[in-house]
Amino acid sequence: MRSFLGDVVICILLLLSVSLIFGASEIIKSLVNTGDNFLKTSSYNWIIKLCLNLLSYATVLLPGCLIYKYVRHTKYIQRGGKGCIPKLVHLCFVGNCETGLLDSSSYTSAPSNHSQRTFTQDALLLLYCFFGLQISYLTWGYLQEKIMTQEYEDVAGNKDRFQDSQFLVFVNRILAFLMSGLYLIIQRQPQHKAPLYKYVFCSLSNIMSSWCQYEALKYVSFPTQVLAKASKIIPVMIMGKIISHTTYEYYEYVTAVLISIGMTLFMLDSSDYKNDGATTVSGIILLGGYLLLDSFTSTWQSALFVEYGATSVQMMCVVNMFSCLLTAMSLFQQSSFPLIFSFMTKYPRFIVDCSLISICSASGQLYIFYTISKFGPVTFVIMMTIRQGLAILLSCLMYHHRVTVIGIIGILLVFGSVFLRIYCNNRLRAIRGRRAAANSIKD
Repeated sequence: MRSFLGDVVICILLLLSVSLIFGASEIIKSLVNTGDNFLKTSSYNWIIKLCLNLLSYATVLLPGCLIYKYVRHTKYIQRGGKGCIPKLVHLCFVGNCETGLLDSSSYTSAPSNHSQRTFTQDALLLLYCFFGLQISYLTWGYLQEKIMTQEYEDVAGNKDRFQDSQFLVFVNRILAFLMSGLYLIIQRQPQHKAPLYKYVFCSLSNIMSSWCQYEALKYVSFPTQVLAKASKIIPVMIMGKIISHTTYEYYEYVTAVLISIGMTLFMLDSSDYKNDGATTVSGIILLGGYLLLDSFTSTWQSALFVEYGATSVQMMCVVNMFSCLLTAMSLFQQSSFPLIFSFMTKYPRFIVDCSLISICSASGQLYIFYTISKFGPVTFVIMMTIRQGLAILLSCLMYHHRVTVIGIIGILLVFGSVFLRIYCNNRLRAIRGRRAAANSIKD
């Protein structure tokens, strides 16, 4: 009986919180639609979109938070009720070590065969990973800039530009979720132990960082955005200090300063920053939001890897599952789906671009995991740094961005600092390894 009452309370909390958030969202949306047109056309209208997105996310997050508080302060889980609701609550807030979609009880870790590969096999595999990453992410970057900055034209000659960044986030995440889910069904994985709610934090920061990334292209050039990504080391260090209390070497601080100088040179010299002050501020804020949120995502995921031993594909599957849920709820509440389908019908080329960018994003994520498993994170970082440089070159060639000598110096300073950081990190690791080996021989 107590278990039944607990299920009823959970259902009531769910319905009331969803109704409350949905009603508030409808009121705010109607006020925006009937308000001053300035709110919709100004350089700061992204703030309104962000608020509506956050309110839509709350439709999922608030019920989850209330249910978590309820089960934590009662003995609901200890009562061990039967049925789908108790099982779902246990899976979300406690975790599950039993065999399921994300794990296999008979899993045994496959031994690494890196040392068994010949030089030719190593070279061919390295080329496969390199070109797979480059093709996936260079195509993704090209299409990303095209969708957000270029106009589509129908058969009658009418032109329009796609504006909904949230839909692009949703499209990328849903295919990545399906591909990772299929991989987990085919390939056995170690037992998945983490409670699912732990993934919500990095899922939320992940979709918000992606939204900031797409939205920023309305205010800054793609080369500026790529260079900002190369500068992600700085917020990663800040988040590492705050969340994990990580200590850093002197060379890491030096390279972080050099990256900041290079980024400043490029941004001050860029012609994209000489037109509209409001556009400049909006672009910088969105890029800053992207960097901070993306840094939090990677730091939080690293903590989950260490604490629960989740695999990369398990992480990819669960994070993208929550990302699909949050973005779909946002698109539904803001009545975006009918407008997007209308845009697709009018401009069929957009469907092709959307499909390609989704495929490139999902395949790129799989290439990331495969490359790291075969060659390690250092090789992967070098490949992605090269990709960022090629992305700037491709964007300048395809979309005619003007970069002066000072801007080129800034680019070289950023990428030079990144490579210097990789070299110093690898060198320090080798020195520590030799010292450890020498100490073990003495003992």
